[in-house]
Amino acid sequence: MYKQPVNLTSDTLTKPSKAMLEAMMNADVGDDVFRTDPTTIALEEKMAHMFGHEAGLFCPSGTMTNQIAIKAHTQPLDEILCDELSHIYRYELGGYGFHSGVAIHVMRGKNGIISPEHVHQAVKPKADWNPNTKLLIIENSVNMGGGNYYTLDQIRPIAEAARSHNLTLHLDGARLFNVLVETGESTLEYGKIFDSISICLSKGLGAPVGSVLIGKKEMIDYARRVRKVMGGGMRQSGYLAAAGIYALDHNIKRLKDDHDHARMCGKKLEEVSWVKEVSPVATNIIIFRVADHLNASDVAARLATKNIICLPITDKIIRWVFHLDINDEMTDYVVETSDTLY
Repeated sequence: MYKQPVNLTSDTLTKPSKAMLEAMMNADVGDDVFRTDPTTIALEEKMAHMFGHEAGLFCPSGTMTNQIAIKAHTQPLDEILCDELSHIYRYELGGYGFHSGVAIHVMRGKNGIISPEHVHQAVKPKADWNPNTKLLIIENSVNMGGGNYYTLDQIRPIAEAARSHNLTLHLDGARLFNVLVETGESTLEYGKIFDSISICLSKGLGAPVGSVLIGKKEMIDYARRVRKVMGGGMRQSGYLAAAGIYALDHNIKRLKDDHDHARMCGKKLEEVSWVKEVSPVATNIIIFRVADHLNASDVAARLATKNIICLPITDKIIRWVFHLDINDEMTDYVVETSDTLY
């Protein structure tokens, strides 16, 4: 048995390295509600500059940045479009209705990936009984799609379809840097397409807390007020922002290691008898279906006895997520254990 838990529950479990902690302790801070925290301002400007946007807003979570974006881009009685696997639909408590009073139309893509035709078919005709279709949200990479992702060549025609209906575009880019290290694509090109982008620092990038919303200055000025009414105004947030800056400077390229680890384990899962099906492993997430005679919770419990911790999603499906706290030795252990689990 491995000497410590190998926790594959989520890439949000990462803990700051000593160097990141040192950066946090040395941060120059103020009061961000009064816009006098220089480190928070530096993080927001750094992220906005990377994507060619005018401004950024540091928030406690990706759920908050997504919900602020929805609020900023819509009015009550509007409608948002997204894939059925989207985080905003599945895991944000219906916040689009709670905060913004908007409807939602979910499209059925393939492993979270929609097409331009999905958009054309989803837009409602103007009528008193229909919500006003206003906002398209794309998630990249797709968490529940097993880390599946869009390329820019896939996104551009979808964006063109959305623009043809005068839709605004928001990118839930919680794990966007996982995509970028795979494709080598340009952050600036993403910035040209989307009106707003939300990026998490607290997943594979390894910061303890925080996401940044970027967009035009006017939108971000409004978003700052929405953040405040949601209770997200922070004071000496520079201590956390410093971790985000460190993550952007040091932890992007190494995301490829997480992908390599996921692929190694995914390949093994395709060979073992206790797994029925493995979704294609595109980045750092593996989603797999256990054999028909097994239950996912029971399999997860059996793995836990081997010090491998993971998340059953349904009674048949399990998710593994790889991150910077899962090293080569741990990955080898997961492969070996998978071979002999049943």
